[in-house]
Formats: sequence, structure tokens, C-alpha cells
Amino acid sequence: MADTFAHSIRARAQQRARGTGRVADPAFAWLVRLLALGVLALVAATAASMLHGAQPALARFGLGFLFRTTWDPVRLEFGALPFLYGTLATATLALLLGGPVALGTAIFLAELAPPWLREPASTLVELLAAVPSVVYGLWGIFVLAPLLRSTVEPALSASLGFLPLFQGPAYGIGLLAGGAILAIMVIPTIAAVSRDAMLAVPNDQREALLALGATRWETIWTAVLPIARPGITGAAILGLGRALGETMAVTMVIGNRPEISISLFAPAYTMAAVIANEFTEATHPLYLSALMEIGLVLFLATLLVNALARLLVRHLTVSLPSEGE
Repeated sequence: MADTFAHSIRARAQQRARGTGRVADPAFAWLVRLLALGVLALVAATAASMLHGAQPALARFGLGFLFRTTWDPVRLEFGALPFLYGTLATATLALLLGGPVALGTAIFLAELAPPWLREPASTLVELLAAVPSVVYGLWGIFVLAPLLRSTVEPALSASLGFLPLFQGPAYGIGLLAGGAILAIMVIPTIAAVSRDAMLAVPNDQREALLALGATRWETIWTAVLPIARPGITGAAILGLGRALGETMAVTMVIGNRPEISISLFAPAYTMAAVIANEFTEATHPLYLSALMEIGLVLFLATLLVNALARLLVRHLTVSLPSEGE
């Protein structure tokens, strides 16, 4: 009798749960769909609002806005080429200076670090990404810029002055300072993602090569890096996206002069920096529209770069062989 009563109670509870599930599951599914669509709608609304704000500049200058070099708010003549050049030059410098350091750090953390050091060192590297950019900018002004002006740039000019890249007066503030600051800021991102890509390589690949008599470096170079290459490339592109959109630190050390110079010692300007510096001064609608168009270009560029990086990282996770293969 007691067993029959307990069975009846369980049956009613299961029936009630099924009834609740028939209502709750679809409701939850629609809720998460709406949240996901809300994020996409937010991105689309941001792009649409910036496109609307940029309409006066697009109508006045057209696509030639991207190739004009004049930036004169008094005469209402605007061109984005100096800012495009400064953004691309500092981001490229950041990858050239910070990429090898980040890759070496990732190799050490994933393949060579002893177990007692791996986790603390990995955590420290990741924490560097949490440092506010204004802190890096202050360090750049008071430490990096004087060092570049007094030591690094004179040495580069003396040894490589025959190249146009290293000619001109040593200001300490300019493209080289901006690229160096960005290099420090992208190292945590590139190192963390590259480390994860290397750790995703199955141990069978390492053990097979070690069994054939390969050294540790030959194993890393032959078995680990080729398989992890899409993830490492994605990490570099993620770092590029971070460098393209960085504002505060670069604004404080790049010099903020809208000119194009091949010398790394010369001051320059970036798209993010000109928006931050001049947005409050844009009293004329066309001036504001020109800044909105620069923001739209920066928005689209960083969106495409980050999407490409995500695709490369996803390609790594799909193409990696499993442990049993």
C-alpha cells in the first residue's frame, strides 16, 4: 500500500515537471534568442547611428575623405589619411615589437615552464591586460619617452640613420613611442591565446616526435607550432584589433600631429586619438560629421579584424586531431 502511494506521488511529480517543462523550455529558448538578437541589434544600431552621423561628411567629401591629407577645422576641410596612417603604423609596430615577445612567452608557458611556475606566470601575464590604459600612458610619458629621447632614438639614428625610418630629431614622443606602448599592451592578449592554442595540441604529437629522437626545440618547431599556427595567427589578429582601437595610452605619447612622416621619430595621430581629443571641440555639424566618419571607419575595421581572428581560432579547434586519432 505504501509503495503504491509513493509510486503515485512520484508519478504526479513527474507529470507536473513535464507540464512545467513544456512551458519553461520554450520560454527559456525564446528568452535567450531575444538576448542574442539584442546584442546583434545593438551592434547594428551603433553602426547605423554612426553612418547617419557621418552623412554630411560623406556627402561633402565622398570616399575621397579617406585619402585626403588636410585636416583644417577652421576652413572645414577634412581628410582622414593622416589618422589612417598613424593607426596602421602604430599597430604594425606593436605587432613587430610585441609579437615575438608574446610568442616566446607563450612557448615558455605551454612547453618549457615547470609546473610550479606555469600557473602563477600565466596568471600574471593575463593580469597585465587588466591594467588601465591611462596607467600605461603615464608610464610612457614619464619613463618611456625620456628613455627614447635620450638613449634609444639617438642610438638608432647613429647606427641606422641612413634609413628614412630613423632620421629626424629625437623627440621621444612619436610613432615609435606609440608603437612601443601598444606592443606592451598587446603582449598579454597574444601570449594568452597562443598559449591556449599550443596547449590544445594533442600530446600524441609531441610524444611521437620525441620517440623518434627529436629534441625539445625540434618537437616544438615541428609538431606544436604548425598545428597551433591558426590559433597563433588569430591571437596576432586579436592583438591587432586591440592596437587599432586603443585610445588613451597612444594619445598621451604619439604627439597628436596630423601629418604623414616616414620617420618613426616624428609625431603622428591615430583615429581613436583624434576622436578623443577633438570631439568636444566639434561645434560645426560638418566637423562633428567628419569625426563620426572616422569613428565609423574605426568601428568597421576593428569589427572585421576581430571577426577574422575568431574564425582563425575556430578553425584551429575544428581542425585539431583528437587524442585518440
